[in-house]
Amino acid sequence: MKALLRAWVGVLVMAVGPVTAAGAGVAARPHVVLIMPDDMGWGDLGVHAHPLIRTPHLDRLHSQSVRFTDFHVSPTCSPTRSALMTGRHEFKNGVTHTIFERERLTLEATTLAQVLQRAGYATGIFGKWHLGDEPAYRPERRGFEEVFIHGAGGIGQTYAGSCGDAPDNKYFDPAILHNGRFVKTQGYCTDVFFAQALQWIGGRRGASQPFFAYITPNAPHGPLVSPGPDYDKLYAGKTINGQKLNDGDVAYYGMISNIDDNVGKLLGRLAEWGLERDTLVIFLSDNGGTHTRLYSGGFRGGKGQAYHGGTHAPSFWRWPAGFAGGVDCAALSAHVDVLPTLAELLGVPLTGELARQVEGRSLWPLLKNPQTTWPDRILVTHVGRWPRGEAAQFKYRNCSIRNTGFRLVNNEELYDLRGDPGESRNVLADHPAVVARLRAAYERWWEEVQPLLVNEVAVGPKVNSFKELYWKQFGGGPDEALRRRMDPEAQPDARPRRSAN
Repeated sequence: MKALLRAWVGVLVMAVGPVTAAGAGVAARPHVVLIMPDDMGWGDLGVHAHPLIRTPHLDRLHSQSVRFTDFHVSPTCSPTRSALMTGRHEFKNGVTHTIFERERLTLEATTLAQVLQRAGYATGIFGKWHLGDEPAYRPERRGFEEVFIHGAGGIGQTYAGSCGDAPDNKYFDPAILHNGRFVKTQGYCTDVFFAQALQWIGGRRGASQPFFAYITPNAPHGPLVSPGPDYDKLYAGKTINGQKLNDGDVAYYGMISNIDDNVGKLLGRLAEWGLERDTLVIFLSDNGGTHTRLYSGGFRGGKGQAYHGGTHAPSFWRWPAGFAGGVDCAALSAHVDVLPTLAELLGVPLTGELARQVEGRSLWPLLKNPQTTWPDRILVTHVGRWPRGEAAQFKYRNCSIRNTGFRLVNNEELYDLRGDPGESRNVLADHPAVVARLRAAYERWWEEVQPLLVNEVAVGPKVNSFKELYWKQFGGGPDEALRRRMDPEAQPDARPRRSAN
């Protein structure tokens, strides 16, 4: 079977042929490294004027990249990962939450990793997956051949059903699932993920096959665990606007500095190995920040909110051989654009079911010319996370719909984003035609997604999948308290609602 798959991939690669990036005059087969930390906000970068955080390596990447300054993701973790992997809104993938099986990416979807794998790429994931912990949903079944991940949405998490990490896992020395077997690592989790990614990339640098490395550390997601005293010293005792940083702030900022250091190591190795020119490096975050009380970058809201600050994310794209960097692009863009961008860049046509799946746009014209004409578009945000079975009641709660100029929030607040990017003045009464258009578009979208909410009544297993696999490998098992915590029947929020009949 593996031989047949390799032969099929080879045929596809020959069919695609030695394509070139349109108008670029370079081979359109760069290596691709996509880095996406967890819960790092727009404002959590030195280059975005944070008063304290220093991120010299990310600032350097920013200086060499095309920067999408109006780039948006989903307001929480699994939704963003789902949309990025498929090129369409997360609800159309059945992803409306981050737990209770509602984080599972429908098996009917084709992923970015599968698209790249079929185009002849080696594919690896290092860090957080969070699109289903059961075997059929894991990344090795979704296009990744090298898999080095924790479970659930964070290291050490436990929820009722399938979503949960290895038992008693911690940020230091975590047990990580590596190609179907757990390995007990040493060191801080972010360092561990980047080190494994670098080892894999380094092992492939002499090969003719291009690679896709998806590096997704769970930091700076809570719990806020400092990488160590050297990072604490950078921020302990400091203040912002007269507010002294608490222990959580110090840890959070240290976690970001540690990410920056690891990005620096990665960029340094790419240069050392002669891969820098021919590698497309993409840096994103997966939702708005969680420490916006001290600095938000000037935007309203943060993670888990439908305002600008909940979805606005950094988006840096650097490919020295492919396009010029050091320039901003103000076009309204989003995570759903990543898949079609890479597909066009590689000359992979979106046809059949994949064409029907993808609703994002290719950013390739903007990467070549950031000032090119970019038609207006509509983006919908919905936080989801409603109680099981109550989607209808949450139709207009924690949601927004926007175009380039306006954002309609919760069906009753309208903000002029050009004149009021901080969303401080509700101008609903001043723009009735805009409101009518956005409301009509939202109604159409809501009807479209209803048949695709395939996880709303899913019932999870009584034992977390990662824990079950861990105990099978190392022995042991849950005590009664943990058994009840994992059992959907014992947790009201995880139980399906039964008919009154």
